[in-house]
Amino acid sequence: MSSRALRKLRGNDLDNLNIPEDISDGEADSVNPACQKRNASKKKKANVGNLFDLLGEEEGNQSDDENQSDKEPDQPEPEPVQPAPKKKRKKKKKKNKEQEKNDIEVIEGEDEIDAGLREVNQLLDNANIGEANFSTTSEALPCCKALLSVEHKNLNPDTELKRIFGSRVIREEGMRRRHQGRRRQKSTWLATPQDSWPPIGRTGLSMRMIEQRNGCQFFVFEHSHSYQKVQFQFYDAVESLNPQNIGDIISMHPYHIDAMIQLGEVFRMNEDMNMAAQLIERSMYAMEMAFHPLFNLATGTCRLEYKYRENRCLYLALFKHIASLGQRGCNRTALEFCKLLLSLDPDNDPLCALLMIDFYAVRATDYEFLIRLYNEWEAHRNLSQLPNFAFSLALAYFLQAEGGDTTKADKQLQDSLLMFPGVLNPLLDKCGVQADSSASHAFFTQPEYCDPVALKQLEALYAGRCHVCWKVPDVLEWLETNVKVVLDLVQAGDTRAQTYKTKRLSRYKGTPRNIYRHILISEIPSATATLPRDVASTVLSYDPLPPVDSVDAYTRPARPNQAQVDGSAMSMFLRSLLPNFNPNEPVPEGAVGGDGQPLRQGVGALMDAMRDLLNNIQMVDHHGDRQEGGEEQAEEEDLQEWD
Repeated sequence: MSSRALRKLRGNDLDNLNIPEDISDGEADSVNPACQKRNASKKKKANVGNLFDLLGEEEGNQSDDENQSDKEPDQPEPEPVQPAPKKKRKKKKKKNKEQEKNDIEVIEGEDEIDAGLREVNQLLDNANIGEANFSTTSEALPCCKALLSVEHKNLNPDTELKRIFGSRVIREEGMRRRHQGRRRQKSTWLATPQDSWPPIGRTGLSMRMIEQRNGCQFFVFEHSHSYQKVQFQFYDAVESLNPQNIGDIISMHPYHIDAMIQLGEVFRMNEDMNMAAQLIERSMYAMEMAFHPLFNLATGTCRLEYKYRENRCLYLALFKHIASLGQRGCNRTALEFCKLLLSLDPDNDPLCALLMIDFYAVRATDYEFLIRLYNEWEAHRNLSQLPNFAFSLALAYFLQAEGGDTTKADKQLQDSLLMFPGVLNPLLDKCGVQADSSASHAFFTQPEYCDPVALKQLEALYAGRCHVCWKVPDVLEWLETNVKVVLDLVQAGDTRAQTYKTKRLSRYKGTPRNIYRHILISEIPSATATLPRDVASTVLSYDPLPPVDSVDAYTRPARPNQAQVDGSAMSMFLRSLLPNFNPNEPVPEGAVGGDGQPLRQGVGALMDAMRDLLNNIQMVDHHGDRQEGGEEQAEEEDLQEWD
């Protein structure tokens, strides 16, 4: 090292620089011309923490010394100092990578310290190269990701709307919304908070991890004591059958989940889709704010079991949000939410997301995902037994071919028509296509009368939802061609026709509860018409058809006898119409523990009694043979009869 580097390292102590004591300050400066420049400029602090910083600075100072000597030729030249031997580097020869790692280049006139520094720099450079290579090769390919993993950027419908309408339109709409109120900085995945929403604060909703099993984490929502009190008020508001009471709860507690879901259904029935969608998004935003830190939506390994009453709100909100996204044309976003809904409980699938995920995959042109889902889940879920997967898979093969070889798609469609011939006529009716003699063949019309009811429900559900995918002229022409091929196979005595008929009659004997729940929430008219009367009359939108093994963290406290609280004549009269009326028995509590079964039974029995009463009154009016002069006597007889 030079004396300048040592001076900066050890300070301005001249004794440490091995300079003779008889040399004055001026002579010392004349020995080293760089001292003149350093004395003229402002002195820097000499505390150096890293020895490596001196290397680059020393080279810069040497260049400055050369420039200074060129600019000041009139100054007396200092005494010649023995220059340090120049570093002569040998020419590098081509070596193998192993030799470059092990061999250290030898430089003439280089001491051990400089050699060590150079070796450290070389090792650091090699480490940086290794990090760069690792960053490029460690990126996971899309095919290696989990099947139900979620891309959080695809959960935002604005991303898809930008592709459809352009970023300028969406940007202007976003600026207009921001000018209407304050701007929010919180970033969320499920829903973007709007400026018109009230501040969320503490809602009393939280999440707790239950256990870890088979590489998955199981969570459950929890209600605080204050949230439970509001929940009981919500049950009373639902029993009153007055939507204004539910609105009053939201005005006092703007982020109560069940109240927002129930009131959103009221707005939807009144065809106010915008307000209904906002309430659903607010409910998802409130639940996302209560997520556990380990609850990651993107991994696909976080589970929320539907049997817990507190977890069902997220399922219902996601399902209704998917329907809203589909109406807005955001099919790619709807597909991502379907994957999220299915990942919460893929084994039980409480809302039957498998019955609609194929539709959004085809609409979003994500054929690879649909084919992969079928190939990976067919072994343990028997997806080929679902009409929607059988036909959507064939359609995905056809659209993926893009006018090329459709042999694989033809085989899949022919097999689907042989297995589910009852899908053809409802599908053509929904498409508005006049069926020819091929579609009116007995092979396609007979299943309407002999197939099980459960299979008819699935077929009607698929035709009512997915008929828009078959309206394309090329698809209809392809369907017509394969229908004729299937008829030729049936007339030729293909054994698959009889084998599949036996399977249809032996299976689909009963409809599972989750399929009932899916049809009820979807509200597709052709499928809803096939529901039993007791299922179709469900009035509780916040918890339709709760599971049999429902688990409630808390129960509703017993209420006082309603007959003692409200003894009005009209109330007693309406209650007396019930077949099991007992004046000393308390009024049946609706939605005890959140299930709502007594409320549905009571309302149904009350409506039946009122219907019978009106029918009896009409019969008296039509068949009464009273004389004109005996009206007063008839009135007295009626009063005695009611008494």
